[in-house]
Amino acid sequence: MAKLSQDDLLAQFEEMTLIELSEFVKAFEEKFDVTAAAAVAAVAPAGAGGGEAATAEEQDEFDVILEGAGDKKIQVIKVVRELTSLGLKEAKDLVDGTPKPVLEKVAKEAADKAAEALKAAGASVTVK
Repeated sequence: MAKLSQDDLLAQFEEMTLIELSEFVKAFEEKFDVTAAAAVAAVAPAGAGGGEAATAEEQDEFDVILEGAGDKKIQVIKVVRELTSLGLKEAKDLVDGTPKPVLEKVAKEAADKAAEALKAAGASVTVK
Protein backbone atom coordinates (compact mmCIF):
# COMPACT_ATOMS: atom_id res chain seq x y z
CA MET A 1 0.00 0.00 0.00
CA ALA A 2 1.36 3.42 -0.93
CA LYS A 3 2.04 5.83 1.88
CA LEU A 4 -0.58 8.60 2.04
CA SER A 5 0.47 12.20 2.54
CA GLN A 6 -1.06 14.36 5.23
CA ASP A 7 -3.10 16.20 2.58
CA ASP A 8 -4.43 12.89 1.23
CA LEU A 9 -5.49 11.84 4.73
CA LEU A 10 -7.22 15.16 5.37
CA ALA A 11 -9.06 14.83 2.06
CA GLN A 12 -10.29 11.40 3.14
CA PHE A 13 -11.43 12.73 6.54
CA GLU A 14 -13.35 15.55 4.84
CA GLU A 15 -15.48 12.98 3.04
CA MET A 16 -16.37 11.11 6.26
CA THR A 17 -19.50 11.74 8.31
CA LEU A 18 -19.09 12.69 11.96
CA ILE A 19 -20.15 9.21 13.02
CA GLU A 20 -17.60 7.58 10.72
CA LEU A 21 -14.91 9.94 12.00
CA SER A 22 -15.84 9.21 15.60
CA GLU A 23 -15.62 5.47 14.95
CA PHE A 24 -12.24 5.99 13.28
CA VAL A 25 -10.92 7.89 16.30
CA LYS A 26 -12.08 5.13 18.65
CA ALA A 27 -10.44 2.46 16.49
CA PHE A 28 -7.23 4.55 16.29
CA GLU A 29 -7.18 4.95 20.08
CA GLU A 30 -7.62 1.20 20.60
CA LYS A 31 -5.07 0.21 17.95
CA PHE A 32 -2.31 2.51 19.21
CA ASP A 33 -3.34 2.63 22.89
CA VAL A 34 -3.60 6.44 22.93
CA THR A 35 -6.25 9.02 23.80
CA ALA A 36 -7.24 11.71 21.31
CA ALA A 37 -8.03 14.36 23.94
CA ALA A 38 -8.28 18.08 23.19
CA ALA A 39 -5.15 20.03 24.02
CA VAL A 40 -5.26 22.04 27.23
CA ALA A 41 -5.41 25.76 26.43
CA ALA A 42 -3.27 26.91 29.33
CA VAL A 43 -0.44 24.94 30.91
CA ALA A 44 0.60 25.81 34.47
CA PRO A 45 4.12 27.23 34.70
CA ALA A 46 6.61 24.75 36.14
CA GLY A 47 7.85 25.58 39.65
CA ALA A 48 7.42 29.36 39.69
CA GLY A 49 8.47 30.00 43.29
CA GLY A 50 7.55 28.26 46.55
CA GLY A 51 4.23 26.75 47.49
CA GLU A 52 3.34 29.71 49.72
CA ALA A 53 3.78 32.18 46.87
CA ALA A 54 1.52 30.12 44.62
CA THR A 55 -1.31 30.04 47.17
CA ALA A 56 -1.04 33.80 47.75
CA GLU A 57 -1.63 34.51 44.04
CA GLU A 58 -5.12 35.09 42.71
CA GLN A 59 -6.81 32.07 41.15
CA ASP A 60 -6.62 32.28 37.35
CA GLU A 61 -8.06 28.90 36.34
CA PHE A 62 -11.65 27.91 36.99
CA ASP A 63 -13.80 24.82 36.56
CA VAL A 64 -17.44 25.02 35.45
CA ILE A 65 -19.37 22.21 37.17
CA LEU A 66 -22.85 21.24 35.93
CA GLU A 67 -24.87 20.42 39.06
CA GLY A 68 -28.20 19.66 37.38
CA ALA A 69 -30.01 20.03 34.06
CA GLY A 70 -33.30 21.40 35.39
CA ASP A 71 -36.50 21.20 33.36
CA LYS A 72 -34.98 22.06 29.97
CA LYS A 73 -32.54 19.17 29.55
CA ILE A 74 -32.43 19.41 25.74
CA GLN A 75 -31.50 23.10 25.90
CA VAL A 76 -28.74 22.31 28.42
CA ILE A 77 -27.37 19.55 26.14
CA LYS A 78 -27.28 22.03 23.24
CA VAL A 79 -25.34 24.56 25.35
CA VAL A 80 -22.90 21.87 26.54
CA ARG A 81 -22.25 20.93 22.90
CA GLU A 82 -21.64 24.61 22.04
CA LEU A 83 -19.18 25.02 24.92
CA THR A 84 -17.27 21.80 24.32
CA SER A 85 -16.28 19.67 21.37
CA LEU A 86 -18.49 16.81 22.56
CA GLY A 87 -20.85 14.95 20.30
CA LEU A 88 -24.54 14.55 21.03
CA LYS A 89 -24.21 11.26 22.94
CA GLU A 90 -21.24 12.47 25.01
CA ALA A 91 -23.01 15.74 25.88
CA LYS A 92 -26.17 13.83 26.86
CA ASP A 93 -24.12 11.45 29.04
CA LEU A 94 -22.44 14.42 30.72
CA VAL A 95 -25.80 16.08 31.46
CA ASP A 96 -27.30 12.79 32.69
CA GLY A 97 -24.32 12.09 34.95
CA THR A 98 -24.36 15.36 36.89
CA PRO A 99 -22.58 16.70 38.83
CA LYS A 100 -19.83 16.77 36.21
CA PRO A 101 -17.31 19.36 35.01
CA VAL A 102 -18.21 20.93 31.67
CA LEU A 103 -15.06 23.05 31.35
CA GLU A 104 -11.87 22.70 33.38
CA LYS A 105 -9.01 25.13 33.99
CA VAL A 106 -10.40 27.99 31.90
CA ALA A 107 -10.01 31.74 32.36
CA LYS A 108 -12.43 33.60 34.65
CA GLU A 109 -14.20 35.31 31.71
CA ALA A 110 -14.73 32.03 29.86
CA ALA A 111 -16.00 30.34 33.02
CA ASP A 112 -18.44 33.17 33.71
CA LYS A 113 -19.75 33.16 30.13
CA ALA A 114 -20.19 29.38 30.19
CA ALA A 115 -21.96 29.46 33.55
CA GLU A 116 -24.24 32.25 32.33
CA ALA A 117 -25.13 30.33 29.15
CA LEU A 118 -25.87 27.15 31.11
CA LYS A 119 -27.99 29.02 33.66
CA ALA A 120 -29.92 30.69 30.84
CA ALA A 121 -30.71 27.21 29.50
CA GLY A 122 -32.11 26.22 32.91
CA ALA A 123 -29.17 24.35 34.44
CA SER A 124 -27.71 24.76 37.90
CA VAL A 125 -23.97 25.51 37.71
CA THR A 126 -21.07 26.03 40.08
CA VAL A 127 -17.82 27.82 39.19
CA LYS A 128 -14.83 26.70 41.26
